Amino acid sequence: MNYIIPKPLTKGDTIAIIAPSGPILDKEAIIRGKDFLESEDYNVVLSKHIFGQDRYLSGSDTDRLEDLHNAFANKNIDTIICARGGYGALRLINNIDYDLIKNNPKNFCGYSDITILSAMFLKRANLITYSAPMIKGDFGAKTRDSYTMDSFFKALTHQKQELKAEKIHKSGTARGIIWGGNLASLVSMCGIDFIPDEDFIFFAEDLGEPVYKIDKMLTQLMNIDKFRKHAKGLVFGKFLDVEYPEQLDYLFTQSAEKLGIPCASGFLISHENTKATIPYGKNCVLDNNTLTI
Repeated sequence: MNYIIPKPLTKGDTIAIIAPSGPILDKEAIIRGKDFLESEDYNVVLSKHIFGQDRYLSGSDTDRLEDLHNAFANKNIDTIICARGGYGALRLINNIDYDLIKNNPKNFCGYSDITILSAMFLKRANLITYSAPMIKGDFGAKTRDSYTMDSFFKALTHQKQELKAEKIHKSGTARGIIWGGNLASLVSMCGIDFIPDEDFIFFAEDLGEPVYKIDKMLTQLMNIDKFRKHAKGLVFGKFLDVEYPEQLDYLFTQSAEKLGIPCASGFLISHENTKATIPYGKNCVLDNNTLTI
């Protein structure tokens, strides 16, 4: 597959901040994030409905979709960074104009619920995006994490990255595109066509899920023929607030054995302040405990 790689982020570029999922309850964090990016010599614009709210959403589906489409359609915008995750992206995917996305490729950044948009942009628009820090909890934090910032700018300027695991569950070497994201968000898409049609290294992380639910979600994915066919390696980030970590370790090992593919865990891919930026859809190599993108 010939995926589209947007141009590297360059000083002086214009960054749009949009909120396609949950509402922004901490407006000051958004302003701090905007100020930080401007201090790094980028122009920053806020989407029209950035501070909207409709229950647990950052505005109506119509408003959030309008902001998403406008950010891609605007020729003056080079990069789009999502304000936060939460919930809401799933409600948009059937109405997104994927031709608009494909014809106006831009760096698109976010994680958690934003995984859904990254997966669909890769699938339907052939666009490589970024599992990356967001405005509210990262760029707009009162204390920004230096590793997180460094990884972000390296990834968006197309520099090689190497990530190290804490534990190897099944040794070996695997190649493919890097694909996955927030596990619960991915599983919410089951029932539609969202899995790549080529070999991939699957990466996953999550927050606040008990081991049996992580087991259920992984099993749900592994029950899909296309997943089993194309998954060539397993890259597990941090699964935060797990009560029985030894059970989680066993689950990772068991999953790797079932699929017969290499597996490592403990990568800096998570909801924590310290997180790597993953170019979603780029070629990568998993070699025992090292992921090279």
